[in-house]
Amino acid sequence: MSLDMPNRFSRITIILHWIVALSMIGLLAVGVYMVETKAYGLYAWHKSFGFLLFFVVVVRVAWRLKNGWPTPVREYPTIEQSLAKAVHWALIIGTVLMPLSGFLMSAFGGHGVDVFGLEVVARNADPENPVKAIAHNQTIAGLCSAIHHWLGYILIAAVILHVSAALKHHAIDKDGTLKRMLGKTV
Repeated sequence: MSLDMPNRFSRITIILHWIVALSMIGLLAVGVYMVETKAYGLYAWHKSFGFLLFFVVVVRVAWRLKNGWPTPVREYPTIEQSLAKAVHWALIIGTVLMPLSGFLMSAFGGHGVDVFGLEVVARNADPENPVKAIAHNQTIAGLCSAIHHWLGYILIAAVILHVSAALKHHAIDKDGTLKRMLGKTV
């Protein structure tokens, strides 16, 4: 199992990055769509993919901690380095907290959590109205709901900054930063 090098990322880093990146972008897009259109039929899929993605994210974070932060291809101004670190931290923390807050929101809200039909946390149905869920703890469910909602928009902003920076490195700086994440040696 090889670690990242300054001129090339390991296969594990690349695979974990793209699985988490594409999955998170997809889940964020579906999440915004569900909120805007009240497409309740997508919630089961959103929860299932979010639940599974959490475990990939944990592996990615563990790999990042073991492997260390990527070495920049070259020296950059302090402001760029600081912004890059802030965005990377927002992405790392956000990708952990989004599925976790979604899981806790559903579990404490009494809605339960099913993963492609497999019950992970049972629904707490109202005996008088089985369609309605009874929250186990409305305070925690509400807090997790707010975190999940606002963190979604923070993550969208971080993803836009991250992608913009990668494109700047590729098109303007021509420094090989994006090439490393595509599996090439620079």
